[in-house]
Amino acid sequence: MSERASGPDDADNPLRQRSIRSFVLRQGRQTDAQKRAFTEHWPTYGVDFTGKPRDLEQLFGRHAERVLEIGFGNGEQVLFAAENEKQRDLIGIEVHGPGVGRCLNGLAALAATQVRIYQHDAVEVLKQEIADASLDEVRIYFPDPWHKKRHHKRRLISPEFTALLCDKLKPGGRLHLATDWENYAEHMWDVLDAEPRLHNIAGARGAVDRPAWRRQTHFETRGQKLGHGVWDLIYLRR
Repeated sequence: MSERASGPDDADNPLRQRSIRSFVLRQGRQTDAQKRAFTEHWPTYGVDFTGKPRDLEQLFGRHAERVLEIGFGNGEQVLFAAENEKQRDLIGIEVHGPGVGRCLNGLAALAATQVRIYQHDAVEVLKQEIADASLDEVRIYFPDPWHKKRHHKRRLISPEFTALLCDKLKPGGRLHLATDWENYAEHMWDVLDAEPRLHNIAGARGAVDRPAWRRQTHFETRGQKLGHGVWDLIYLRR
């Protein structure tokens, strides 16, 4: 998955000019089926960014726990959650057009009712549309590690972004991150363990086994066969 979450009109959008960005724009080539997904299924599952506070109960038509996944890639985890966490409302954010299209088609095939999708910058969605203390969980799985040292400043997990996530999480809410880059796990610990509003359930600089609610990806399975590690970090909002 990737740390991308933006809209189709990024290039001309003045909101792009800001200090933090949660994505790198890589739209890629869409298949005909993925293009049709936006016409046929965006009205059901898509959320158009307005820059105004969003009434989530009105959006979903019910009161339920709310989970936000940032950078959902092709949507495998969103679809897994849609099938296995029907009691929770799920919000996904991703910029990559083909991935969003694939996810829309998958949601339609499942006839899911409790999922909504943004194709927009995650930072702007959080700052402008998501109320403080309104989320029960935030998930960020396998964000771009920007493994070259000169690119570390582009990493999504930063003190400023972590503080924003804490604003949006309810007290007792959960922040779950996963990475297969040990250096990025070390960076996450540096940032998250220093945030006073977060508590690592595994202790300082600790990780847990993959929990049941996170599906194991194809790339993760292949990496583990090659001896690569995966780190799941779970923090609770104080």
